[in-house]
Amino acid sequence: MPEHRDNQPQSDSRRKFLKYSGAAIGGVVVGGVVGGVIGKSLGGKPAEPAKQPNEAQPEAADYNQALMFFNQEQFRITEAATERIFPKDDLGPGAKELGVAYFIDHQLAGQWGINAQDYMMGPFQKGETTQGDYPSVKRHELFTMGLQAIQNLSQQKYKKSFLDLAEAEQDEVLKALENGADISLYGTTGQAFFKTLISFTTEGVYADPLYGGNKNMGGWKMKNYPGNQMSYLDVVDKKEFVKMEPQSLRDHLSH
Repeated sequence: MPEHRDNQPQSDSRRKFLKYSGAAIGGVVVGGVVGGVIGKSLGGKPAEPAKQPNEAQPEAADYNQALMFFNQEQFRITEAATERIFPKDDLGPGAKELGVAYFIDHQLAGQWGINAQDYMMGPFQKGETTQGDYPSVKRHELFTMGLQAIQNLSQQKYKKSFLDLAEAEQDEVLKALENGADISLYGTTGQAFFKTLISFTTEGVYADPLYGGNKNMGGWKMKNYPGNQMSYLDVVDKKEFVKMEPQSLRDHLSH
């Protein structure tokens, strides 16, 4: 009587195949992954494509630069408008390069954008000059209407999209918002939107890069601001100004 098949030694290569393909543990592995794992396990390293001389290496993915609230047109209008408020010059990068539009997008997509911590029940009354208005619309609604107002003004004044205007023309549109110019938005005004846009722009330039703006800490570097240092023990007693390489909150994360 022939021996039972299970008593026969299996080949080493078969055992390795079952192990690395996931079959031995009931796993399901994509073919490309299987090929890579088996090739590495059974026959050394898989062949790597030859690098061309002076071949540029791709930049690491910056997941802060991903849209969460805006559509593409809204994002581009925000990018253009904030660049006119904080333009690039000889002193450093502008709002576009610093990723301010991403910062604004992320804030509008979160709790702050829906006024989650604000009392939003009426009656809504106009405040004194020193008080400001009690808003009846959420910030993300204000911004959506404000961006549309920018487009409407551009079409009315220049018959073009805000994105197609020259810088001086874009400035005129933003000045119209700043001055009010009878721009009425549902429950608010163009002037209120412009004030919010100014505030958002400044925050995006100088906030910690963890929140999407101030890319590469460029806003801080222009101010020689040290950012989030763990300690100033080495410099606290020094009389002269000490320029420090800024650090972000991200630098202190363990992952």
